[in-house]
Amino acid sequence: MAGNMSQPRATVRLDGREIAAPLRQHTAAAVAALRQRGVVPSLAVVRVGDDAASQIYVGAKLKAAAALGIVALEHHLPAADSQGAVESLVAALAGDDGIDGILVQLPLPRHLDVEGVLAQVPASKDVDGFGLHSLGALAAGAPGLRPCTPAGVMRILEHWAAERGEHLAGKRALVIGRSRIVGKPVALLLLAADCTVTIAHSRSVDLAALVAEADIVVAAAGSPRLIRGSWLRPGSVVIDVGIHRLSDGSLCGDVDTEGAQGVAGAITPVPGGVGPLTIAQLMANTVAACEARRA
Repeated sequence: MAGNMSQPRATVRLDGREIAAPLRQHTAAAVAALRQRGVVPSLAVVRVGDDAASQIYVGAKLKAAAALGIVALEHHLPAADSQGAVESLVAALAGDDGIDGILVQLPLPRHLDVEGVLAQVPASKDVDGFGLHSLGALAAGAPGLRPCTPAGVMRILEHWAAERGEHLAGKRALVIGRSRIVGKPVALLLLAADCTVTIAHSRSVDLAALVAEADIVVAAAGSPRLIRGSWLRPGSVVIDVGIHRLSDGSLCGDVDTEGAQGVAGAITPVPGGVGPLTIAQLMANTVAACEARRA
């Protein structure tokens, strides 16, 4: 049996805002040090179309950057713009020495080729960590900017392990979802932390049995309340990456949070769990990109 997984008395709430606080403080100090040298970190955010969720997410990122002293500018293009127009904008930002980081807000309109757009972002400015060069570096264990949400997930897990006086090494981790944005990269990061990793997806057989074996569950399936509390191994830690708006206007994740109470040892709330870490990591990546380019 991996780790100490006895039945918990109560499920711990892993508050993303609290866990992100030290990272935000470290980033703020790094920005202050750069500004003393006359260097101001800069982030360019490219948004195409009028997706309501993307607009909210971009607004939150711009607000977080301003609070830390990072200059962040949004470049908004109409949804009907061509592949060439979008790629030309990103390429121009890539060639602008005053820009340290570039983020292309996903999803893009369906007529656009995501790979073609992301290919215009050089590895040195890929603060979202979604480009093939960045993902390749992650897979190879080479240095590089890591995808923000997966890196945030790892910070939460490291906090959880430290609070318990444990290590992630040897834990059985189940990642539910295989997207390039969360599932695959977080699985690679868990492997790098010496976890034993299983990836489940829409064609996996007997998901409940896989969940029951896991010390760590990272739910990124994109399906509301897919994971039932009764499936969880008692004492396991659950990172819920999903966020969905229901017909009554309320939000939920990929996990039945109510059913997980008293079974899971710890769980992230939705909202307020992974989201704050994602934004904090984006800011940290932007500063890291600035430091590397201006060393």
